[in-house]
Amino acid sequence: MLFIGITGGVGAGKSEILKHLKKNPRFLVEEADEIARSFYIKGSRIYDKLISTLGEEVKAPDGSIDKKKMASMIFNDEKKKNAVNSLIHPAVREYVIEKKREAELSGSYDIYFLEAALLIECGYDKICDELWYIYAEPSVRRERLKRARGYSDEKTGSIIKNQLPDGEYRKYCAHIIDNSGGLEGSLREIDRIISGYSC
Repeated sequence: MLFIGITGGVGAGKSEILKHLKKNPRFLVEEADEIARSFYIKGSRIYDKLISTLGEEVKAPDGSIDKKKMASMIFNDEKKKNAVNSLIHPAVREYVIEKKREAELSGSYDIYFLEAALLIECGYDKICDELWYIYAEPSVRRERLKRARGYSDEKTGSIIKNQLPDGEYRKYCAHIIDNSGGLEGSLREIDRIISGYSC
């Protein structure tokens, strides 16, 4: 089973590409953000540590961690943000390694795809067989985020500024999929890449 990491800047169109990959029953496709959200539920592997770090006030009425409350609590508190990240990132990595092992043992999948914005920063290049970079021109990304999420140019600019520069993505990734134009071209390129594997 191949283990492929997918990354790219905000607004590059990764979500649509993941939808395409999920249609294949031989592909296991997961997103790091979704895995992280599973830890906000009471009883998760790091729930108690998150509550201890953030305080009882971060809880939603059902006992889970309220993501919006957490975001506002760590937004201007670098120490607290680092403490939360030091819990979540290793827990996601641990989950991914376990999931990979389970998937390999099951024999049900040819490829395990993991999408994560911080794939390179969190060292997944050391555990993935290869990384893919979903690229889109900055102007295209800005327009997509304005249309889909209602982001202002200022907000989009701030997010892009805090992500890795294009050159860093290209340095680590085996394949660069240019998703600046129509999605169909990107999907054809992905299918072409996958057809070259012996899975």
